[in-house]
Amino acid sequence: MSAAGQAADEGGDDGTYGGRLRVCAWPRREQDPARVRLIDAAELGAWMLRQDEDALALNKPGDVVCHPSKAGLGLEKAHLVFRLDRETSGIVLFAKHERAASRLQRAMQDGRIRKTYLAVLVGELRSADGVSGDGAVLVDQPLGDDEASPVFVKTRVRPDGKAARSRFLPMASAGGFTLAEVRIETGRKHQIRAHAQWLGFPVVGDKIYGPDARCYLEFIDHGWTPALAERLLLPRQALHCARIALEGNAAGLGGQVWRAPLAEDLRGFVRERMGVGAEAALESWERG
Repeated sequence: MSAAGQAADEGGDDGTYGGRLRVCAWPRREQDPARVRLIDAAELGAWMLRQDEDALALNKPGDVVCHPSKAGLGLEKAHLVFRLDRETSGIVLFAKHERAASRLQRAMQDGRIRKTYLAVLVGELRSADGVSGDGAVLVDQPLGDDEASPVFVKTRVRPDGKAARSRFLPMASAGGFTLAEVRIETGRKHQIRAHAQWLGFPVVGDKIYGPDARCYLEFIDHGWTPALAERLLLPRQALHCARIALEGNAAGLGGQVWRAPLAEDLRGFVRERMGVGAEAALESWERG
């Protein structure tokens, strides 16, 4: 893993709209290699959540790119099954051999994998009444390329996009922010972030889907600046993959659950900006 660049997706979708070649009028930006943080084996080991004979789960920080490398893992070959955007923290899962990778990929195709995220949103999102039965706000809006954006990788809700469904469950709202559990039924590029923007409650710290996508270009050109700190509040997006659940099947494959506690930078933001009630709601959710 390295800290360079911005990963392309939250699920595995290639992000292309209709298979068409995209163009962008804005010049391509390359990040400064001097800002790359290299990861050594000791730090990688500290991220370990759990491993067995088939899989290895890591709790990735929010400044590291997912890369299918065996370096530091002590494996002959590593299969990166679930990836996250660079600035999204939480669970990444490696299969330790091809048979396990195949089983996990098949489980995804069969809909037996459930990924749950925690997000801090700008604005106080209220629970929906009578929609999902538990107060969740359901977003069923197709996503495709945002061809008007200065950021090439940006997506947006558009009627001719690919089907995308997300479920936002407010856990606490205070201080102008919302702590939400987010579940996705599809795995489109930047799905949670694009749907949150469409709702009008973007993810805190999001350089692309927040107040202005040009924040991302400014970050690429100049790094983290006081001006960006004033607009974005956090140096990375407040999104964390907290739980991955694998359902068992009739063939005898048992169920498994991997969990990662909310990253400390996001936990601190919840405590300081939203208060003890939101922190208590988070702790209750993590115990559940």
